Amino acid sequence: MKATKYLLSILAIAFFTFTTNAQRGARIGYIDMEYILESVPEYQEAATQLEGKVQKWKKDIDKMSKEIDQMKLNLSNERVLLTKELIEEREEEIKILEDEMLSYQQNRFGPNGDLDIQRRQLVQPIQDQVFNIVQEIAEAKKYDFIFDKSADVVMLFAAKRNDISDQVLRSINRAAKREEAVSRKEEKEIERKEALTLEEDGAVTEREKAIEDKKNEREKLMEERKKQRDSIREVKKAEFEARRQELLDKRQQRLDSLEKVRNGEGQNKQ
Repeated sequence: MKATKYLLSILAIAFFTFTTNAQRGARIGYIDMEYILESVPEYQEAATQLEGKVQKWKKDIDKMSKEIDQMKLNLSNERVLLTKELIEEREEEIKILEDEMLSYQQNRFGPNGDLDIQRRQLVQPIQDQVFNIVQEIAEAKKYDFIFDKSADVVMLFAAKRNDISDQVLRSINRAAKREEAVSRKEEKEIERKEALTLEEDGAVTEREKAIEDKKNEREKLMEERKKQRDSIREVKKAEFEARRQELLDKRQQRLDSLEKVRNGEGQNKQ
């Protein structure tokens, strides 16, 4: 009941907002983030490098899978010749390797895995840049609403004249060119800041600081997550190596015992 009232309240506020804007002629625009990303060379280059990593991870998993399949086949062929203890030992080795492969898959391709994290890292800087540019365009051209066509917003119709994606791209390209000419950029930046009033300059500085703080906070969070993930991997790896060594030691002890028995039988016959 409370949820229904809350939803009705939101709908009422939204209706009131749209009604008010409609009375004065609301101006609505949209962007296509997918189109923008595909048109940014730096993003495409980084995406290609990420795809190379993905293919390597897939090859690693395929190699692990083939090794496990071979171990299963060997066990199946040799089962009649092995003791119960040796069969259990082989099965446990296979289980350990299967767990290791599943853990590797999860770390690479699972939620919050390397692929997920690196994709976010790849897209985030451009999204931040697009967000700032959209704010500037909206303020300069008096837009009331700007949507992202590629997001989960259902757009039953969108007139091309309201698409500001190319305006955003032009701003991104201009920014890239300014970065290439560092000295010229610094000169223009000085000229721009000198032309600003004290109030405008303070507003720009605050906005830049907020963006930088957000970026630093995100990088810190990503670093903490990476350390936590690496720590978990090291623990699992140590446990795996310890268990593997334990199995090898047990196998060697059995082999040594069999060798002693054989040597004892040989001496008795003599």
